[in-house]
Amino acid sequence: MATLVDPDLTLDLLRQLIRIPSVNPSLVSGAEGEGRLAHMLEDFLRRRGLPAELEEAAPGRANVILRLGQGKPELMVLAHLDTVSGEAMEDPFAPREQGGKIFGRGALDIKSGVAAAFSAAIALAGGFSQGSCLFAGVVDEEFESLGTQKLIEHRRADAAIVLEPTQLRVALAHKGFAWFRIETEGRAAHGSMPEEGRDAIRMMGKILVELDRLDGELAGRAPHRWLGRPSLHASVIQGGVELSSYPAHCRLEVERRTLPGESREQVETELQEAIRRTGDAPPGRGQMTVWRGPYEIAPDHAIVRAVGEACGAVLGRSELSGVPFWTDTAILAERGIPGVVFGPAGANMHGAEEYVEAGSVIECAEILVRSIRQFCSS
Repeated sequence: MATLVDPDLTLDLLRQLIRIPSVNPSLVSGAEGEGRLAHMLEDFLRRRGLPAELEEAAPGRANVILRLGQGKPELMVLAHLDTVSGEAMEDPFAPREQGGKIFGRGALDIKSGVAAAFSAAIALAGGFSQGSCLFAGVVDEEFESLGTQKLIEHRRADAAIVLEPTQLRVALAHKGFAWFRIETEGRAAHGSMPEEGRDAIRMMGKILVELDRLDGELAGRAPHRWLGRPSLHASVIQGGVELSSYPAHCRLEVERRTLPGESREQVETELQEAIRRTGDAPPGRGQMTVWRGPYEIAPDHAIVRAVGEACGAVLGRSELSGVPFWTDTAILAERGIPGVVFGPAGANMHGAEEYVEAGSVIECAEILVRSIRQFCSS
């Protein structure tokens, strides 16, 4: 099978991307963000004759945009430029290679996808007789997805491929999540005077028991084909000031992971009912602070077929799956842009030994070229 992309260019671009820290400044105070990386990528593409542009999504934080072709159908190919902190890694921004693997912060999540996408763009340049493809390196996916939200303010497409680590499987679904803040109000008093005090932490303990019961109910529901069951966990708790005082306030942060078919209203109602079941008067107060919806696409959609057939041509197999983490695909879907999640193979994203399998990055780029050609000529 003829190689459509340049393997050396693809992996060299990945190494360059890893070397430039692009830790999300909303996650790590003082981090430099994606700015320098975006300028490097724009220059990399322009030196190869491609009309890349920067689009500011937040001060100093720009998406890298490249459009090839002008016609219909229109496809979007997205990969995010930001990473989580490299603090857990030794030399996180010095790519290290061993046994066919490339180590470094963002190597898997998802600078490998950025390299594959823009390597595919270089291979496709000048080859669009019909259809069009917008390639985007977007900012802030690890926090509020400002980049993707900016990208689709005034743009639409018929479908999308969102690059995330999928082990070269075609992911048709992903979980969503909701964050809740629950607060209980007690009454401060000296620890020797129980008749005057009200223990906000013990009140929260009753709520935790009900949340455990709710998680048990979720575990008993029919699992999703690719995503398993919905879940609930307590993430952060704060309360009390000293041992000899009754705590007047307690706050709990909760995360609920959701499945396709579960609505925001349903999830919020279940949690509020769990709080009310404690019987305390007044009960705790619960508020949803973040909602990111789950996502699913039909297996017979044209973009699923295009990526699946390209996987078959390059890998000799095509596997459908889901991913447990949330992705920007859900934001695109809210604007009427259906998509698949797809990307290279590796392990330990966000971890101390994050790596991508080098061969899978090249295969990913090859699959993207074939997928884009097929979809845009349909």
